Amino acid sequence: MEEDYHYLPSFDSEHDMQRIDGVKTFFHEFYIESKKLWSLASPAISTSICQYSIAQITQLFAGHLGVLQLAAVSVENSVIAGLCYGALLGMGSALETLCGQAYGAKQVDMLGVYLQRSLIILNTTVLALVFFYLFATQILVLIGQPMDIAKWAGKFSLWMIPQLFAYAMNFPIQKFLQAQSKMMVMAIIAAVALVGHTLLIWLFMMKMDLGLVAGALVLNGSWWFMALAQFVYILCGTCGEAWSGFTSKAFENIWGFVRLSLASGVMICLEYWYFMALILSAGYVKDAKIVVDAVSICTSIVGWMFMLCIGFNAAISVRVSNELGAGHPRAAKFSVLVVSITSLLFGVIITIALFLARSRYPPLFTNNFEVQQVVSELTPLLGTTIMLNGLQPTLSGVAIGAGWQTYVAYINVVCYYVFGIPLGLILCFILNRGVKVIVIF
Repeated sequence: MEEDYHYLPSFDSEHDMQRIDGVKTFFHEFYIESKKLWSLASPAISTSICQYSIAQITQLFAGHLGVLQLAAVSVENSVIAGLCYGALLGMGSALETLCGQAYGAKQVDMLGVYLQRSLIILNTTVLALVFFYLFATQILVLIGQPMDIAKWAGKFSLWMIPQLFAYAMNFPIQKFLQAQSKMMVMAIIAAVALVGHTLLIWLFMMKMDLGLVAGALVLNGSWWFMALAQFVYILCGTCGEAWSGFTSKAFENIWGFVRLSLASGVMICLEYWYFMALILSAGYVKDAKIVVDAVSICTSIVGWMFMLCIGFNAAISVRVSNELGAGHPRAAKFSVLVVSITSLLFGVIITIALFLARSRYPPLFTNNFEVQQVVSELTPLLGTTIMLNGLQPTLSGVAIGAGWQTYVAYINVVCYYVFGIPLGLILCFILNRGVKVIVIF
């Protein structure tokens, strides 16, 4: 186990879930499994939405400063921070597989060792990722973004470097707590951070008129608050045998951990960078500022749905890894079925809500009437996209729990980058189908 980072549990059919032999039994088991999933998913969804909303609230207030400021913040969030966020979250997901299966196999003492290895790897990775923040303006210009947007986004990126190091602390700590089903403490910390962030950013950006610099400072502070609060919670002895202090074992066999971290990183990055590609593509359309703002608002809405699915992702990852670690494959399979049905239902509900509120929600993001009109026109396609894509992040959680990150990475390459983006670009720019094609793809 310690050599190749793969558990080979002896399946225990005696204690595994019994076979379902009728409709009544199915619904009974569905109800029981739903309770287990929601006990994990509810705080995980709350945590994901609160953390995502912290960045989106910053973007929302930037939209009230001006079109250029909104474009700058959205490009930094989606491209520069999005690139690094996806890489670090993905690499941190290796901890999800290992800690979850170790916890299910009753090898709790290994969780703290895995956490420390992940912290070492992610903080080392951050030193390389700082490059993208330091040269954000040049990178954005190189990939074709308008100069004024690139300059503003570049300045904002420099101010956001501390957030990058907070990511490297936050993600491994969250996966460590998540494997032990300690979701509620993460939800409480994230909710406190969101409330404090909203009040401070309103005070500094709107009332005191300190602009984007204040937004960056508050955003950095919010992420560091979450990372440090969670770490203090661990140090207080709340995790029992899972945390027995710092150890030199964290430096042993680190290359095997790096390989799994890289596989996890590639899988998640390919999903997150797809949204980054949408924002970049919008920058080449006529009236780029208006289009970038409109598409960034649409991707923000998709992002909130994605955060909801990330909650299911976390829950199913814990359920699958724990059940496989305990040698219960049938229970793991049934959990996948339950969470898939639940995710699809949520996608349908959110799609209907967007259709009904298509003219009401755009003003929440911007004062610009042209941007509002474009967003309203894109809403039907946006809803369709949400409904179709709602299941994918949840199934990624299954892959993480089972340790199948490499296979999913191959699937993501084909679906997103061989089929989705090229076809969308051809329809948008060669066949002149417009920005609506970018959103649907």
